[in-house]
Amino acid sequence: MKVLLINGSPRKEGNTRIALSEIAKVLEEENITAKIIHIGNKAVQGCMACMKCEETGTCVFDEGPYREIREELADSDGIIIGSPVYFAGPNGSLCALLDRLFFSSEKLLAYKPGASVAVCRRGGASASFDRLNKYFTIKNMPVVSSQYWNSVHGLQQGEAAQDAEGLQTMRTLAKNMAWLLKSIHTFPLPMQEDPISTSFIR
Repeated sequence: MKVLLINGSPRKEGNTRIALSEIAKVLEEENITAKIIHIGNKAVQGCMACMKCEETGTCVFDEGPYREIREELADSDGIIIGSPVYFAGPNGSLCALLDRLFFSSEKLLAYKPGASVAVCRRGGASASFDRLNKYFTIKNMPVVSSQYWNSVHGLQQGEAAQDAEGLQTMRTLAKNMAWLLKSIHTFPLPMQEDPISTSFIR
């Protein structure tokens, strides 16, 4: 089994990486492969609602981190998304990428457990955590919880390593992800109805 971890910070080795690395370490101890992908610090194209992905199965902006993450999703059993907090929300570049990824990759996401991690100096973690979890709950993805909301605190690079409770929360999250993945693989997936889409404009 394999879990894909997305580092949504522009800083490759910052506090978000510390949080995700703590998770990856425990997953590996549980004999689950953990792959961390950094989205980078270059501009990321947002979704234009062109709907071409419904025809082709992939976003027209098939570049860089989008392509790399889609390729990894194909053989991943779970996904964890980490982001720093900017103005009580996740990194805008990360959200631009996730909007395109989740809209165009439904078949690669359904029934794969997902979890989000927010890293902040002091506040805004809960709002960021909530925003990221909405990606999972619209794609038939079980959401993995921990002993507390999935947040780690730190401002300067490396400070997250001092947040003992936050790192313990990450370890518990990893153990819960491992437990859920192993449980899911023992049962068949639920049957799906054909989708119904209702417009509220008459």
